[in-house]
Amino acid sequence: MAVDFSYANATISNGFTDILSEHMKAVGRIFYLHSPQDTMFERKEDVPNFFRQSWPYFLIFMILEHIVLRLEGKNGIRLNDGITSISHGIFQECGRLIWRGAESYLYTWIYSNFRLVELPWNHTVTWYAAALGVDFCYYWMHRACHEVHILWAQHQVHHTSEDFNMGIGIRQSVLQGWGGFIFYLPLALAIPPAQFVMHHQFSYLYMFWIHTETIKSLGPLEYILNTPSHHRVHHGSNKYCLDVNYGGVLIIWDRMFGTFRPETDKIEIVYGLIYNQPSFNPLHLQSFYTAYVIKRFQSMTTTGNKLKALFWGPSWQPGSPRLGNEEDKIDVQFREKFDVHLPAWCNIYLILHYSVVLYGFFELSAKYMGMTPISVLIFVFYIIASLTVIGMLFDNSKHSSLLEVLRCSALAFLARSVAVTNPGLGTMLQIFYVVSAMFWCLNILKLLEIKKTKVE
Repeated sequence: MAVDFSYANATISNGFTDILSEHMKAVGRIFYLHSPQDTMFERKEDVPNFFRQSWPYFLIFMILEHIVLRLEGKNGIRLNDGITSISHGIFQECGRLIWRGAESYLYTWIYSNFRLVELPWNHTVTWYAAALGVDFCYYWMHRACHEVHILWAQHQVHHTSEDFNMGIGIRQSVLQGWGGFIFYLPLALAIPPAQFVMHHQFSYLYMFWIHTETIKSLGPLEYILNTPSHHRVHHGSNKYCLDVNYGGVLIIWDRMFGTFRPETDKIEIVYGLIYNQPSFNPLHLQSFYTAYVIKRFQSMTTTGNKLKALFWGPSWQPGSPRLGNEEDKIDVQFREKFDVHLPAWCNIYLILHYSVVLYGFFELSAKYMGMTPISVLIFVFYIIASLTVIGMLFDNSKHSSLLEVLRCSALAFLARSVAVTNPGLGTMLQIFYVVSAMFWCLNILKLLEIKKTKVE
């Protein structure tokens, strides 16, 4: 029995060690700390979705950051703004679920037919060459997203928050991947697709944690790496923050190509767009600027100016240089942050419903490959519609109550399908949504109203 007991203890100990090791590796990926030997894959289909696997760690880091900010006497991550950032990340992931990796098809086709060299997929040199190549191409893609108007229409989503925290790291556009993939195609002449897909994920994982005000400086690493200090400048709407610090993992590209600017304690950075949008509605924030670019395109009278309205910089005006006149750019120095202070019960309601949507998203991301495309589209529509209505409720929009009644009524009906396989859960969801719909009906009838809380 003693031998069996020792063996059992050893098994438990080894199991715990293995689990701890996996968690440490997952955290390490966020900081681009990888073992090349553990992250080499022959086919791109074999590359795990490291980004999606990291979502639990994103949420944990955001909670820790909030605690640190509060201990420093700051406000921390605002509920409405933080949830809006997560919603944008879910929007982006839902897009990826729909097109199922189609963004990398052209890369794979070029590599299969036109590659110039045959780099071994399982060699350390290939791993580092891919890391360097992806980061170099990211610099130019990111720079183009700020200098090409139609690309900025997608990338601006990432800059819509007036706060700067780790949640901003997952505030991304649904369509930016399609607009930016062309900048990575030269790598297909040499870098195997699996290496490209993997390091592309690693690059975005790294950029999650540099969105924070809790880390002031990394000392000598500031000369080589993109850090929170450098990235704070990039996200500012002050004039000295515009069009600088485009690097992903490395800041050396900005130093080489003249787009580097260090942080200064003489100017308080104002985050967000120059003309910020007062909303927590993720669908609006994803689409409003594209509508503006189309309107601007239509307003131009000549073909040349129409094309420039699409491909020249956001500040371009007829008769000005490609990126606009420097003296015409606005220097934002201070502004009140947009905020809507809802009562505590309303925030609790929104958190509960958001948690259900988040659970549905993780269920979809785990099972979508075994679902029909139509089923995936329906599920994605439910998620996007729910996140949009929740965002409108955070805005206290005049249409949000009616939309919430419709959403909850539809979901109460659809919950009947859950009851077929899981009667307990289905009944609970039906009650949850029916009660929610009834409440917002009373709100519409003015029998119950949301009164904004006052903030001194």
